[in-house]
Amino acid sequence: MDHEQGLPPPQRYWAIVVVALGITLAVLDSAIANVALPTIARDLHASAAASIWVVNAYQLSITISLLPLASLGDRIGYRRVYTAGLVLFTVASLGCALSGSLAMLATARVIQGFGAAGIMSVNTALVRMIYPRAQLGRGIAINAMVVAVSSAVGPTVASAVLSVATWPWLFAINVPIGVAASLGAVRALPTNPGHESPYDYLSAVMNAFVFGLLIVAIDGLGHGENAGYAAAELLGAAVIGYFFVRRQLTQAAPLLPVDLLKIPVFALSIGTSICSFCAQMLAFVSLPFLFQNTLGLSQVQTGLLITPWPFAIIFAAPLSGVLSDRYSSGILGGAGLVALTAGLLLLATLGTQPTPLDIAWRMALCGAGFGIFQSPNNRTLLSSAPRERSGGASGMLGTARLTGQTLGAALVALIFGIAPVSGPTVSLYVSAAFAAVAAVVSTLRVMQPSVP
Repeated sequence: MDHEQGLPPPQRYWAIVVVALGITLAVLDSAIANVALPTIARDLHASAAASIWVVNAYQLSITISLLPLASLGDRIGYRRVYTAGLVLFTVASLGCALSGSLAMLATARVIQGFGAAGIMSVNTALVRMIYPRAQLGRGIAINAMVVAVSSAVGPTVASAVLSVATWPWLFAINVPIGVAASLGAVRALPTNPGHESPYDYLSAVMNAFVFGLLIVAIDGLGHGENAGYAAAELLGAAVIGYFFVRRQLTQAAPLLPVDLLKIPVFALSIGTSICSFCAQMLAFVSLPFLFQNTLGLSQVQTGLLITPWPFAIIFAAPLSGVLSDRYSSGILGGAGLVALTAGLLLLATLGTQPTPLDIAWRMALCGAGFGIFQSPNNRTLLSSAPRERSGGASGMLGTARLTGQTLGAALVALIFGIAPVSGPTVSLYVSAAFAAVAAVVSTLRVMQPSVP
């Protein structure tokens, strides 16, 4: 196939459906388990603290394996890594549904996380191959919209499933979808020639230790872990990270894409992504507490009032994707993030008796701002990398998103521990600060050479 022209219709449409199904499963499962944790802990006779590993095991295995699997995709082909990830995710989902103990469920979640990493690590690299260069922004917009909406509606989907079925069905419903997506991947996804350089297993292990220790330390600080333990974990991550980066600088196709981070517009896009996803997670975690504990709203009202955010993304992301094929991502991303900052500040200053409309339009402004930013940012990030390094760029995109989300969730827990009463409002102000920083970083890209 001509990689500059993408896939011909209708194969292109089938391929993007497969990519969308896979990323929906992977992202949705990051969110749905949170809602079911109390029920899982009770049914499996586990403590609340121990049940957290149902979430942590999944997140950790994704985080430590995203870059190694992206590097593998550059070598053996993105379709192989993606399809293998889908199959592993589907099998592990069945294992989760059949688990009879917390240890068995956590183990299945680790395996499921590795499968999800196979999906996430190369999904945007596949989008780059599916769409012609002139329409790349549209393809990335669809992908970004699916990621954002799946992340936002996860709790709603989980609540809907739990209202009619038991918690194992949260995982069982993945199986038929995963089987269909796996079959579709074999038939519809494009192939790409890999390169022959040997795989760097030592770098993969070092990557796992660096990101694993970093995420555990950040999460631990947020949940009141002993400061000495957290400091030791951060120190370990820094020491291993130093030798890890030094090793990457000697590699022709490094697992940690230091070669791509030397490209200013790529590095700025990564920084924008981390700050923006941190801002979004700060808001998503703190808003339910603001609505229920501060404003006295019910769970149902809270769910309905959060909905305008993902709905606005559905409309904004495709529009900004089309515009990103014509206009600067620095300007588009900066404008979207300014809107997100304004929406967050307006939410933080709601007052004590807002009407549903007061809340809804502010939430919609946040969602529209996030949707306008994300597609151009991802397009620039992917396009600024050489085509043969699309896997590394895709893996770094996913790593930036997960790092930002983890940092945001940990900051909310830290803020709530320091200021339990005003925590939701303080979290929204901190969220707005991160969004403002992201807007500045995004706008700096205007001074960089344009990406074709």
